[in-house]
Amino acid sequence: MSTTGFELPNPEPRPPGEVEELKRIWSNPKGIGIVTAVNNTVVGILYLGAALLFFVLAGILALIMRTQLAVGGNEIVSQDLYNQLFTTHGTTMMFLFAVPAVEALGVMLLPQMLAARDLPFPRLSAFAIWAYIIGGLVFFSTIFYDLAPKGGWFMYPPLTLKEFSPGDNADFWLLGIGFIEISAIAGAIEIIVGVLRTRPPGMTLAKMPIFAWAMLLFAGMIVFAFPAVILATMLLEMERAFGWHFFNTEFGGDPLLWQHLFWFFGHPEVYIIFLPAAGLVSMMIPTMAQTPLVGYRLIVVALIATGFFSFGLWVHHMFTTGIPGLSLAFFSAASMAVAIPSGIQVFSWIATIASGKQRFRITVPSLFILGFLFIFTLGGLTGVMVAVVPFDFQAHDSYFVVAHLHYVLIGGMVFPLFATFYYWVPMVSRNLLSERLGRWAFWLMFIGFNTAFFPMHITGLAGMPRRVWTYPSNLGWDTLNFVSTVGAFIMAAGVLVFLIDLFRNFRPGSGAGNPWNAGTLEFLPNDDYSTRSIPHVTSRDPLWDRPSLPAEVEAGHHYLPNAPTGGRETLVTSAVEAKPQYVLQMPGNSWTHLFAAAGTAGFFLLLTVKQVPLAIACALIAIGGCLWWCWQLDKPDQGEVKVAKGLYLPSYITGPLSHSWWAMVVLMLVSASLYVSYAFSYLYLWTVSPEIWAPEGSPAPPMPLYPLVSALLMIGGSAAMFIAGRILPEPRRTNWIAPALLVMAPAAMVAAIALEIWGHWDTGLDPTVNGYGAVVYMNAVLQGQIGFAVVMMALFAAVRLLARKLDRHRRVMFDNAALLYYYATAQGLFGLLLVHGFPRLLG
Repeated sequence: MSTTGFELPNPEPRPPGEVEELKRIWSNPKGIGIVTAVNNTVVGILYLGAALLFFVLAGILALIMRTQLAVGGNEIVSQDLYNQLFTTHGTTMMFLFAVPAVEALGVMLLPQMLAARDLPFPRLSAFAIWAYIIGGLVFFSTIFYDLAPKGGWFMYPPLTLKEFSPGDNADFWLLGIGFIEISAIAGAIEIIVGVLRTRPPGMTLAKMPIFAWAMLLFAGMIVFAFPAVILATMLLEMERAFGWHFFNTEFGGDPLLWQHLFWFFGHPEVYIIFLPAAGLVSMMIPTMAQTPLVGYRLIVVALIATGFFSFGLWVHHMFTTGIPGLSLAFFSAASMAVAIPSGIQVFSWIATIASGKQRFRITVPSLFILGFLFIFTLGGLTGVMVAVVPFDFQAHDSYFVVAHLHYVLIGGMVFPLFATFYYWVPMVSRNLLSERLGRWAFWLMFIGFNTAFFPMHITGLAGMPRRVWTYPSNLGWDTLNFVSTVGAFIMAAGVLVFLIDLFRNFRPGSGAGNPWNAGTLEFLPNDDYSTRSIPHVTSRDPLWDRPSLPAEVEAGHHYLPNAPTGGRETLVTSAVEAKPQYVLQMPGNSWTHLFAAAGTAGFFLLLTVKQVPLAIACALIAIGGCLWWCWQLDKPDQGEVKVAKGLYLPSYITGPLSHSWWAMVVLMLVSASLYVSYAFSYLYLWTVSPEIWAPEGSPAPPMPLYPLVSALLMIGGSAAMFIAGRILPEPRRTNWIAPALLVMAPAAMVAAIALEIWGHWDTGLDPTVNGYGAVVYMNAVLQGQIGFAVVMMALFAAVRLLARKLDRHRRVMFDNAALLYYYATAQGLFGLLLVHGFPRLLG
């Protein structure tokens, strides 16, 4: 019993040697072997460092552009190079810096905030970071070879169609960015399962740190928003590479389809970036005020509302495209309504500062937070302005929008990010960053930013359009543009001061303690294994409410103070009440994720330059790396192990309680989001070009025999998977029927997809003739994509079964394969109804 009256899970003294054993198990490799590390602090620091590198590189491109625009008639760079700089700058900031930086913070901070040993899929995090680094560096390097895309970071067709953008420049964007989005989705799956299933005992949803709530919503928004842009890049690449017409109006396509898909991702993207930054601010302000956050529940509701509203705003970017007036009114109202939950958060922060138990401390993190409040509020006000349709008609495609965009994104994300650097460095560095240099960095960045971007509001209202590489000197824009250029260089000087500070003082290690007297768990004593024991949480600010907690945790008086399975592990708890359920056996350092990431990146990037044989070789490397990785994952059941006094938990779980089952459900949601985006595209093209849905002389949909047999094959495959699950053998026994069924099921899926394609081809439907043919064949492409995954998983399960590493009790691999197969069947059946039933319904 502790002095506070709290019953400790492990009150007795711990046996000697436990800490040394934990250090041995969780130790990180040295030298070149560090690339095999999967520990969240190592991966998170590397992830964040890469994102910061891309921020600096994109900033350099911005300085070149600002120098070009400093005065009228400038010719420092050519128009073609300027277009490449403009596109690469925007793409890098949005895709290679903003989302990855936030995801990196999630990987690094969440296990510490949740007092978990690590996130539940550490190799998935490591795969995501290496895929991102390799793919991102290759993409950025295209600027040096005249291969960078030129169509803007939004890549609007028809400008980006093959007729107007020949060469491989646009393909690098389409394949490279689509691939990097897949990396972001991998990280999102890790974060969702980690937040919901690896919280410490007692940390209910109502006691979670605000940042954990923000990251949960961040990851959920990625799951539903990113598939739309992935589909858009697939459609445009199919049109460029194979002549399948989705966006060419001459053949029944529509370029506005791209805008709908892109902005359905693009506007939530703004809030995907902002919500975690707001969560970080909600963590830092209470510490600086030394008081609990005012309106915790209201902020959670505001975060959820912001995420919900963000999916109803995408047409906000399309007011001038000729959409109906009723749509203008609806999306204008929705664009204004999203300011309400943002306002709730701002007033909550102000109330927390005002109600602090001591005067709000003005530290470097505080300065960046106050700068964020000022800049983001101004950006929000101009956001309400451009949400007003008549004003947007005047300001659209002017530098006013450029100013608004940067006030929202830099104010809403970059300033909180720099506050985060200074606030959380003590968690992973032996030294603090310099307070003096930090203040210089803040003031240079704050003054430089406002000097650079505030005049752009006036420049835009004076008529300067976006995306111009030069302008005449007699239009009155020279002075404002010169001031903006000076401000950009002042801001760059602030970033340089920060980098100098980082180079001088950042030393990775076990941390410098809790200099801010924060109340949350990430400032517990930590090592490579995170915390010595996993604490029982009874409040939102456990370090404030329980001052003895750090000593108790370090002494091993809480849950899982040792390594009962002899390897890396953490606790898995229930999603709502955080009650302990089982001990998760985790994988260690490995080369597998690196081979998988490098192979995947090589496959996409080599396809860009049409090196198909080399691309296939890289795909085989990636598949081999994934199979090797998965072979090591499903560790044997070690029975119940002791995690606290009188508490024994299982070390192996399958089915709905398993963390991997939850991950598969999230992956299915990603697939469903992708397919819903396709269904929208199919119906949208019908609405804009109904005449091509039944053009005179066009082949009719295949006869009912083809889709009927295809449906029966998929249903039969699902039945085979179901029966195989029911007859899996007992451990160390062989059952030849189950492996046979696991081979029959993928064969049925392959046959169903092949029959669907043959049915269209047999009736004369050609995907290169019009948009109808292209969108119909695209259904088979998407079904083939999910079909490839279920085929690989089912065959892998069959091999595991034959190797006696899968049985009636050790069956996680099989259960996940079966779950995805059932989803693939449901998607396939819906697709058959859409493609074959919809045209007949019209007829």
